[in-house]
Amino acid sequence: MINTITIPKSAMLLMFLFFNTIFSVFGQQQGYLESKNISYYKNNLLDKDKKERCVLDVYYPKDMKSFTTVIWFHGGGLTGGNKEIPTELKDKNICVVGVGYRLSPMVKSPAYIEDAAAAVAWVFNNIDRFGGDKSKIFIAGMSAGAYLANMITLDKSWMEKHAIDANKLAGLISFSGHTITHFTIRQEKKMAATKVIVDELAPLYHVRPDAPPILLITGDRELELLGRYEENAYLMRMLKETGHKDVKLLEIQGYGHDMDKPAYRLLLSEIERINKLNNLKSKK
Repeated sequence: MINTITIPKSAMLLMFLFFNTIFSVFGQQQGYLESKNISYYKNNLLDKDKKERCVLDVYYPKDMKSFTTVIWFHGGGLTGGNKEIPTELKDKNICVVGVGYRLSPMVKSPAYIEDAAAAVAWVFNNIDRFGGDKSKIFIAGMSAGAYLANMITLDKSWMEKHAIDANKLAGLISFSGHTITHFTIRQEKKMAATKVIVDELAPLYHVRPDAPPILLITGDRELELLGRYEENAYLMRMLKETGHKDVKLLEIQGYGHDMDKPAYRLLLSEIERINKLNNLKSKK
């Protein structure tokens, strides 16, 4: 049996009001700074596309040390979108790193996956300069961004190229991400969107028991993009079959692929849960 938690729309509204009040009260007492358009590739001889797209913004608490960081990958089908700091994650006593990456058709796979791994490596190597704690780095994203987050968390080889262990991530929070091979990659190979592929470019291909804690969130299975809920349900099931002990799937009723607005509260709640759990472990 797959233990999916289905959240009614009315419950999400109450949760939104509660967490918005709590986080806003504490967040308003803290000032924030933002460093923009930082290149996460070291080579100065970058091509035009890398110079424009492979940059990130760091939004962080001004007078706070050892803060939590969320690396955020935007959506857009791997063909559109821009780096962003979601408004819903501002003023929450956390750092948010909004990542840009190259897009199809200007590049083909796996260029955008390589970019995602390079960006995460940059955060691990630099977040302490802003006051962040390397042990509190979470990775998250929406749709295509969630696919990238899923890929580089589950397939450790991408970050190993940068001498970073994906298991050092505090957690993965995925908003309606592909778990099969992304439809844009299939289109690059001249395949139909309904042609299901699970190969080395599919997060499902890389399920393993020792991955960081994982929270999968989708909209209503009847309103989501085709098969998106079912993909995530299968990923959760297979992770559990391998022995993963901390993975769950939340389905938000009444929302389709626009499920990101209520899902931010679930992200913040998950971060709080994992941080508390890790604090308890460190005291033992």
